Amino acid sequence: MSDPSATPSADTPQDASTAPATSATTSEVPAFGWSGYAERVNGRFAMLGFAAVLLVEALSHDTFLHWAGLVP
Repeated sequence: MSDPSATPSADTPQDASTAPATSATTSEVPAFGWSGYAERVNGRFAMLGFAAVLLVEALSHDTFLHWAGLVP
């Protein structure tokens, strides 16, 4: 059986030096470089960009490449 005084409860405030610096959605610590956290964030931004391209194409009734001036 665990000691209840060893784990902090919701009523006791944690000081900043003992609180882990984790993401709001996962228990992973944010890291730079080739980490799972960074890849997940990059994937989410890619999905937002793809959705924005689809929105531009739907609103302009033209392809994104033509709209951006990449093809004549």
